[in-house]
Amino acid sequence: MIADEKYVFKPETKRQILITGVVGLLLFVLGVFMAMRSGDEHGGGHEKKASAEISKILTASVAVTQEHEKSEAVEKEEHHHGSPLWLKRIYTSLWQNNIFFTGIGIIGLFFVAIQYAAQAGWSAGINRIPLAIGSWIPVAGILMLVLWFVVKGDLFHWTHSNLYTPGEHFDKALTGKSGFFYWPLAAGSFPIFFILRMIIFFGLWYLFFTWIRKEMLAEDLDGNVEHWYTARKLSAIFLVIFAVSSSVSAWDWVMSIDTHWFSTMFGWYVFASWWVTGLSVITLIVVNLKSAGYLKMVNSNHLHDLGKFIFAFSIFWTYIWFSQFLLIYYANIPEETVYFIARLKTAPYSWIFYANLFLNFVLPFLLFMTRDAKRHMSMLKVVCPIVVIGHWFDFYNMVTPGVMKTNGGIGFLEIGLALVFGSVFLYVVLNSLSKIQLVAKHHPFMEESLNHHI
Repeated sequence: MIADEKYVFKPETKRQILITGVVGLLLFVLGVFMAMRSGDEHGGGHEKKASAEISKILTASVAVTQEHEKSEAVEKEEHHHGSPLWLKRIYTSLWQNNIFFTGIGIIGLFFVAIQYAAQAGWSAGINRIPLAIGSWIPVAGILMLVLWFVVKGDLFHWTHSNLYTPGEHFDKALTGKSGFFYWPLAAGSFPIFFILRMIIFFGLWYLFFTWIRKEMLAEDLDGNVEHWYTARKLSAIFLVIFAVSSSVSAWDWVMSIDTHWFSTMFGWYVFASWWVTGLSVITLIVVNLKSAGYLKMVNSNHLHDLGKFIFAFSIFWTYIWFSQFLLIYYANIPEETVYFIARLKTAPYSWIFYANLFLNFVLPFLLFMTRDAKRHMSMLKVVCPIVVIGHWFDFYNMVTPGVMKTNGGIGFLEIGLALVFGSVFLYVVLNSLSKIQLVAKHHPFMEESLNHHI
């Protein structure tokens, strides 16, 4: 029977993942060696020079008083270079990759919750794939908490205590925001409110993952429709929690790296990038399982729906990207435009800035424009990796410029770490998938999914 399908995590697949991870680790080690040998740690003079040029561009059209305030802000932002630049590159890449793969994991659970809340029938045969992707959530949570204590001094400028005490480096703007990080403790002490949010978010995500998963698997055993109703209720509650936590986590883990900059659309922007990346990963796993002889009930109509999701939300991401950029560009306020100036005027961020639009909008739009393109596994296998890689670059440009300033780069170090993270992520997901039924046995909408046609 179709419902008795179970994925077998073959030794050959494990070996391929292991080889990819080892290659990534070797590239990472080579990248670290090259970065240490290059003498990047002595690049502070270039950083200050380039930042001064950026500041000059920003303040060219404003009054003298604004220019004075801006130069002070830039000076404060560049204080505390911290670790050598090669080590900051490692910290930055670790944080960026963990943020990227955390989003894919949580989107797995979000996708399942959307299907239950919307009472969707078409997806009944593929829901176990995003469920397995959600198994990355506890791994991501542990990594996030541990990494934060390692990288905080280099990535998060606001963690330096002397910014909150009167003196040479006192920062009035950050002092006003300090409650968001430190409440109820004093500014510059332990950021208990920030850490508490991180623990609560991951705790809630993992709890709802285990509760929804429990109901889905219990349905396989006794076929009681009450499990579906319970999962639907849990999904509705989770979606409300996710709406808040996804935005706040984007502010905490990404936007606060650029300490003085903020955007009211940033939560939406990060969600859009996470969402379309997660959809692409789900689709990639589905088509590869289908190619390997699994998911017999999945046909071109299911693939069409997945392709439409990617097509539509690539456009949605572009809409958010353009809206955020246009509002800041049109207002032309220096403390807002500094974010885009740094990414438009500095290599390698400048070419990535434009490559984002090409990889994440132009190619998916053109390649998925026709109906047939979204129904063929060969085309899905081409477009989905493009979208995943494109949004990896997107997160690179969100995180790296605020830390590395003009000293950022993409080399063996960054590529190697991405391969290591991707290998571990894929191993966790496929291992989780191998422990459950690939298709729900007693899903109340299974008949609808079997006869799905568009």
